[in-house]
Amino acid sequence: MLDYPNLAALAAVHRRGAFDLAAAQLGITPSAVSQRVKALEDRIGSLLIRRGQPCTATETGLRLIRHFDEVMLLEAALPLPDPQPAALRIAVNADSLATWVIPALAAVEGMLFDIVIDDQDVSQDWLRTGEVAGAITSHPGPLQGCDTLPLGILRYIAAASPGYIARHLPDGPTRPAMTRAPGMTFSDKDRLQSLWLRQNLGSEIAFPTHRIASSQGFVDGALEGLGWGMLPLLQAAPHLATGRLRELIPDTPLDTPLHWQFARRTAPALAPLSRALQQAARQALITA
Repeated sequence: MLDYPNLAALAAVHRRGAFDLAAAQLGITPSAVSQRVKALEDRIGSLLIRRGQPCTATETGLRLIRHFDEVMLLEAALPLPDPQPAALRIAVNADSLATWVIPALAAVEGMLFDIVIDDQDVSQDWLRTGEVAGAITSHPGPLQGCDTLPLGILRYIAAASPGYIARHLPDGPTRPAMTRAPGMTFSDKDRLQSLWLRQNLGSEIAFPTHRIASSQGFVDGALEGLGWGMLPLLQAAPHLATGRLRELIPDTPLDTPLHWQFARRTAPALAPLSRALQQAARQALITA
């Protein structure tokens, strides 16, 4: 039988990246955290945490953390007289979090959410490694041991301010102009701008870019004429209506299908969240 306070210490060290931060989360001393992790390593007979900056779990440590997360989630779903909130770690893309996911999370009681923000094209990797219990992803095919639910389409448009377009694209988004006009990308994983260029100009184009890891920052950057970028229509629509934003090429959306993937073993415990996500998606996303 594994000691669950020790497992909690292991998970906290891995996710906070340091023994002192884990101690602050658990309300104990760093020495106590170290003792708990060491006791668990002695019990298992294997190194569970790679000490460094940050501290990270070994493969064996990750398996134990996954087991601990699943047990805590399943226990929280039991009809106990004094239930404790379950800590639930999920991966969500920044644009979904900024536009439609928060109401779904607010509709679920008894859960404390630990949100990992990553691109929808790679968020599935967090589920594959067991770092999260569920992920909003662009990949429809479920991983082994997981289920998937279709959510809908998040529509993007290529937009910029009228002043930006007049200054950088007076003759429209031609290939020569787009190689000079500054754009915006969320991170190196963000392929939306390149996909739109390939879809509408025939091939990918290397373009100068600002890196802005913020959904609202993207919108603000476009409004202020900092650059052009792919904006969720949910965020851009009010500014299109007032004329503060314009599409680079009218009626050229880029649609991104989204899916909710989650570990099959925890499906019953995740059911309230799954229902809330589907309901929020029906209200905000484009569905068939």
